[in-house]
Amino acid sequence: MRGRDIKRYSYDFADLWLIATFPSRHYNIDDYPAVRDYLLSFGMEQLEQTGIIRTIDGKQVKARKKTNNKWFETQDSISYWDDFSKQKIVYREISSAMDACLVEPDVMLNNKCYMVTGEHLVYLLAFFNSSIFTKMILPQANLTGGKGDDFLKKIKAIYPDKQDEEMVLNEYEDLVQAKTTVDEFDKTINAFFYDLYKLTEDEKALIERRH
Repeated sequence: MRGRDIKRYSYDFADLWLIATFPSRHYNIDDYPAVRDYLLSFGMEQLEQTGIIRTIDGKQVKARKKTNNKWFETQDSISYWDDFSKQKIVYREISSAMDACLVEPDVMLNNKCYMVTGEHLVYLLAFFNSSIFTKMILPQANLTGGKGDDFLKKIKAIYPDKQDEEMVLNEYEDLVQAKTTVDEFDKTINAFFYDLYKLTEDEKALIERRH
């Protein structure tokens, strides 16, 4: 999935697939001859992880950087690879809003997306897409250089009680089942977070006026 595929509360799958051979999975490439032969069509000289530069047919061909990984494996171990197999919030790296959506397990992402795994995902999704987050918190991302880990670590979200979280979950389920529209969902969720953060009427009006 690419950044351009991410929409607010939804995404478009462009039927793109990724061969991901992480070292920690300890694949035997000979068990996958079609994948092995496809990769080898690019030339072992480019795939091996030796850092060696060779001259082939008068052209310099550089191998991938030197590592202890096998020729068909990714260069880095990517310790968080298993997070891709979990349900996750995904949002674009570059956008004026979070435009976050919930993505099912086993969907991979390119480097134009961020993902969040863990608990309370629907609640956090609603928070990320809310007006209070988009118009008051997100603009600070420009001061920190992006919407990644450093930015998110500075955000203090109010931990939901069971009743509040169930309300958000029920509203989201209605949205997924098209029992309500995004505009109707936004209205309910924005009102909820305004009250949760104890905003005054003037503060609410200020947020609503911001573009």
